[in-house]
Amino acid sequence: MSDPVIALIMLGILVFTIMIGFPVAFTLMALGVGFGYYAYYVPDQAFFDSRVFYLLTQNTFTVLNSDVLVAVPLFLFMGYMVERSNILDKLFYSVQLALRRIPGSLAIATLVTCAMFATATGIVGAVVTLMGLLAFPQMLKAGYDVRLASGVVCAGGCLGIMIPPSILLIVYGAMAGLSVVQLYAAALLPGFLLAVMYIVFVIILALFRPKLAPSLPKEDATIPVARVLLLLVTSFVPLAVMILCVLGAIMFGLATPTEAAAVGAFGAILLSAAYGAFRWGRLKESVFLTARTSAMVCFLFVGSATFAGVFSYLGGEGIIKTFVLSLDLNPITFLIVSQFIIFLLGWPLEWTEIIIIFVPIFLPLLSHFNIDPLLFGILVALNLQTAFLSPPMAMAAYYLKGVTSKNILITQIFWGCIPFLCIVVVSMVVVYVYPDIALWLPRAIYGN
Repeated sequence: MSDPVIALIMLGILVFTIMIGFPVAFTLMALGVGFGYYAYYVPDQAFFDSRVFYLLTQNTFTVLNSDVLVAVPLFLFMGYMVERSNILDKLFYSVQLALRRIPGSLAIATLVTCAMFATATGIVGAVVTLMGLLAFPQMLKAGYDVRLASGVVCAGGCLGIMIPPSILLIVYGAMAGLSVVQLYAAALLPGFLLAVMYIVFVIILALFRPKLAPSLPKEDATIPVARVLLLLVTSFVPLAVMILCVLGAIMFGLATPTEAAAVGAFGAILLSAAYGAFRWGRLKESVFLTARTSAMVCFLFVGSATFAGVFSYLGGEGIIKTFVLSLDLNPITFLIVSQFIIFLLGWPLEWTEIIIIFVPIFLPLLSHFNIDPLLFGILVALNLQTAFLSPPMAMAAYYLKGVTSKNILITQIFWGCIPFLCIVVVSMVVVYVYPDIALWLPRAIYGN
């Protein structure tokens, strides 16, 4: 049996073990070490003298010494602290009042709040859960259709995958060897374009089918403008200033992503204290959650690097590349096939596993098809939002179901996600047809 065939068996075992629920990071390391011992086997060599153990320790050191990945725990900590600062309810209420004269104002306020909060946290489960507790009951109380309210909360909560400072883009940048700063610049317009498309859809739906999204009660419409402005200044503005400072410092070269993330983490602590929500227990919990999530990402990187090194050494990467090139695909067909595979992988797998394990398989092929890695990364980030919205494995729907009453059926939430899932697909088509939506800003700021 040839080495490339052994590599494909290695990949098949990985997919099978992931599907049956084995921990992904340790499965990657175990397969990498096991097959690596075979790949690097030297007769009469002591067991621990095998080069695969050097590969494992070297990958561990490289990951833990990465300047780019230091930004991950800092942004996570910023998100967890903002999540616990009790700002969300005030933010939602102030935005709701500011948009009260627009059709579907409650749903639009939910989307704006989700976009704002997702930008600050980047944690899909947290945003969907919190908005499911806060905005979802209010929309139902106001007479909104269950499916529309469900779709708005689930779709809005997923925007953090795309809109900077996205953890996904940091991980993709590390895997693809791209500048995180340029990825952030490339994701900014497509991310807000998607949010605007959601809002336009809600407005059109509210205009033509007002029963699905009734207007706010008259008592909310008579609140003085001065009070609305005061509410915005005390809830929306502080968070917006913190986010703009972090993103502005990154995009205009005033600070590296890691430095900006550190400032953002400190700003989140100050924001929590300013709202009277700073508690030692909350700080301790945020640190714990940050450490747990960061450890998961680091172990995935170590396992993936070890697995990929052995897989490539055995010739697996070459045989896949040869097979894809033999199909004689054009760039459009290659993009459709690759994005469809990523879409299917999004059902059973988390985005971290897809980015770290499977996306690197496509990266060496981009130059052959003359596809910009920046553009490909943005399309992947858009695509992975469908993983949270597409039944029957739509995780955003299950997050929402977990905090709603028993009267709300999971099928109702699924049906609510479908229109927004279609909007994500349309946004991917738009970004591919007009790539300058993603590429214009990084070129304008940083050149080609």
